[in-house]
Amino acid sequence: MDLATGVKLRVLTPGDVDAIAAIDKAVIGKERRDFWATKVEHLSKASAVPSLVAECEGRVVGFILGSSSGWEYGMSESVGWIDTIGVLPECRGKGISRALFEEMISSFKKVGLDKIYVFVSWKKWDLLEFFEKMGFSRGDMINLELKI
Repeated sequence: MDLATGVKLRVLTPGDVDAIAAIDKAVIGKERRDFWATKVEHLSKASAVPSLVAECEGRVVGFILGSSSGWEYGMSESVGWIDTIGVLPECRGKGISRALFEEMISSFKKVGLDKIYVFVSWKKWDLLEFFEKMGFSRGDMINLELKI
């Protein structure tokens, strides 16, 4: 698949939930359709920035979910969040994640956001490397956790 000619990006719709759940299952091995249906519905109502999918020959091969928000925990009002990015394993390494990410950043800029956050596990070296290539660095926030 050649990203320049074979993949198009478009706004995610509720009809894409099955495809997103299939990508998620291919990546993590668990069926979580209800989880994705709830997440897509929430993000579509809560954010001024649309989430996106990547299609190749009419098939959804990747997605990125993001949102705009602010004023939580003392942050400025112009913050964007990358929630989840996923690409079918057989379609990785073709620039799909980068294209989805760059389009999401463009959408963030259009609504006046000036900072983007993403949470990544320190154990996920591939994701850390991807986000570093996209220009991310360690931020000022600290992830706090309470096991109960």
